[in-house]
Amino acid sequence: MEFLINSAYAAEGTAASGWGSFVIFLPLILIMYFMMIRPQQKRQKEHQALVASLSKGDEVVTSGGILGKVIDIDDNFIQLKISSNGEMKIQRHAVHAVMPKGTFKG
Repeated sequence: MEFLINSAYAAEGTAASGWGSFVIFLPLILIMYFMMIRPQQKRQKEHQALVASLSKGDEVVTSGGILGKVIDIDDNFIQLKISSNGEMKIQRHAVHAVMPKGTFKG
């Protein structure tokens, strides 16, 4: 029975180690924030600025890889000229990048 009493005394000491594990996990949470969450938020803000700055005549690439020239802009949609006689309507947030002028020859 004495071995049961010793384990009870040992169990009392584990309550104080709760703060120790919190102190260990706090730097891990901070590292995860600065390595994963913050860069993603920065990319999201850059993409929102890109979408907000679109204008007629911009040459863009969509997230699906379609290259085209913006011919009409709405609040939610963009109309792209993708070939000499082809047009496509896409959502604004589907624009991945703005290309330099002269990239699209269509």
